[in-house]
Amino acid sequence: MQGRFHFYEGYNVAKITYPVRVFFLLGIETLIVTNAAGGLSPNFNVGDIMVIKDHINMPGFAGQNPLCGRNEERFGVRFPCMSDAYDRDLAQLARQTAQELGCASFLREGVYCMLAGPSYETIAECRVLQQLGADAVGMSTVPEVVVARHCGIRVFGLSLITNKVVTDYNSKERANHEEVLETTRKRTEVLQKMVSSIVNKM
Repeated sequence: MQGRFHFYEGYNVAKITYPVRVFFLLGIETLIVTNAAGGLSPNFNVGDIMVIKDHINMPGFAGQNPLCGRNEERFGVRFPCMSDAYDRDLAQLARQTAQELGCASFLREGVYCMLAGPSYETIAECRVLQQLGADAVGMSTVPEVVVARHCGIRVFGLSLITNKVVTDYNSKERANHEEVLETTRKRTEVLQKMVSSIVNKM
């Protein structure tokens, strides 16, 4: 897919995740997800690429889980496990690939947190997310991953850190969409090479 449906665009979680179920019915066995995210970890820099090792589903905490309602048995079980949401073998393959491509110096690993958006996070919200153990924050990806795992599809995810979140009330920094787009443009080629190489090795 090029792009995706976003919750903040007004689509419900069933519409957001509809393509994943289509993938499953087409026989897809592995889903690779990418996103742009704000860096919560103080160890992250703009332009870093984070291998997603886990996620925090904040909309899910509020009842916006794509699996709510009647369970579709043809896709998966009523209560799917999420402790293995992101495939560890593919994460290891990504680390090897990064070494080969010479981009290991800016490859990170961490926890992605999804918020509904479209507003960027307040300073207080960023501090809460850090306390929860999130390393990066964005507005997508998690619903698709939940449905993919429900279907038994293995998942690998990458977050491009496009900006550093503001956690200091004295800071003059402001999150802005232009910075996100510019960082994405600069790193797109690297991301494409990584994903292509990983797919070839699979």
